[in-house]
Amino acid sequence: MGSEPDEYESLLEQSSAAQHMIAGACAGVMEHTLVYPVDCVKTRLQCLRPLEGARYRGLLDGLRTIVVTEGIGRTLRGVGAVVFGAGPAHALYFASYEQMKLACARRGFNDQIGYGLSAVGATVLHDSIMTPADAVKQRVQVYRSPYSNSLDCFRAVLRSEGLAALYRAYTTQLVMNIPFHVVHFNAYELAQDYVNSERHYAPSTHVISGAIAGACAAACTNPLDVCKTLLNT
Repeated sequence: MGSEPDEYESLLEQSSAAQHMIAGACAGVMEHTLVYPVDCVKTRLQCLRPLEGARYRGLLDGLRTIVVTEGIGRTLRGVGAVVFGAGPAHALYFASYEQMKLACARRGFNDQIGYGLSAVGATVLHDSIMTPADAVKQRVQVYRSPYSNSLDCFRAVLRSEGLAALYRAYTTQLVMNIPFHVVHFNAYELAQDYVNSERHYAPSTHVISGAIAGACAAACTNPLDVCKTLLNT
């Protein structure tokens, strides 16, 4: 019972690929849009040589300064790129992960190896969509961005730099996201063993475990996230 996930923790085994894609798309869009203002400040903090008006002491100072000097709408500029990217990227991730996990099980792979291989394959597909979306998003987020919105940025980059510029950080993103998910999944399961070892229905334990796992994974991969920002901007 300790290692067997309850039914409420995942979609039913007979769920179709379309259901996995819809669930993934909704989760992805919500994940990125709810924390988008924080992501805006993070992008600016990661710039090596910020302009005078974008030198913040931390997250709260950054949010306060942007809202006061540029308006609250500035914290959301570029969110369109994330919405259009995160929906299909997460849909593809969830659907491909489930299909690859089943394929590994049919071939007799150990569960942990199967989960790991499935996560790697799904991440490669996911990042092929999210990398250009992130590139556009971060170019719009920087202080005094010359672009009026995500579409304007996308067109301008394609015209002046070509499609390759939008994939400049693809390798870095893969090198970051693959260990991120490995650390995240393992930290999450370890946290669940402590706070909900019997796997009872307790949504609060998922919040706690997810927060711990996310913090650990982000801390381990933050240097690569800085590299990604520098390549994109």
